[in-house]
Amino acid sequence: MIYKIPNILTIGRLIMVPVLVFFFYLPGKFGDWLTCGIFVIASFTDFIDGFLARLLKQQTKLGELLDPIADKILVVTALVLLVMNNTIQGVSVIAAIIIICREILVSGLREYLAKFQLSLPVSRLAKIKTVLQMVSIAILLAGLSGNQLLFGYGLKLGIILLWGSAILTLYTGYDYIKKGIDHAID
Repeated sequence: MIYKIPNILTIGRLIMVPVLVFFFYLPGKFGDWLTCGIFVIASFTDFIDGFLARLLKQQTKLGELLDPIADKILVVTALVLLVMNNTIQGVSVIAAIIIICREILVSGLREYLAKFQLSLPVSRLAKIKTVLQMVSIAILLAGLSGNQLLFGYGLKLGIILLWGSAILTLYTGYDYIKKGIDHAID
């Protein structure tokens, strides 16, 4: 059960989180690019594990449990690091808080609904939000090195995409809460 390819990718994503943190503290361009690279690889495993699980018919309860946990740990860790080193600062911290709060809220809601054997399927808009979120975080993790590569606009672009992701986060979070409340009232 645990040795199925999608599960291995998900567990690998969890293992990449402390590696991401380690690389984040490496100075200079080398640290910037390694951190960004690890995050991009980890983000890609999020897409590929679900795709392979469906394609190979290897969907498991373990994968169902670990996949959203791995995603949330990866995103929250990256956002905390970016706030901590002031890449995300000022009013833009609100965008990070919105994303983190939504991750916690949706997790709690899914746990609550699981008691009733109900699930919240991921909407198309939520998938777009995830892509936007991952791209923004990757750009921001590339730091000053990525900023130079994008002609001095990398960090600004990352923050703009982070806000776009936060707006979609609010919308999709509201949609999930509404569905959860509807189930709770019934």
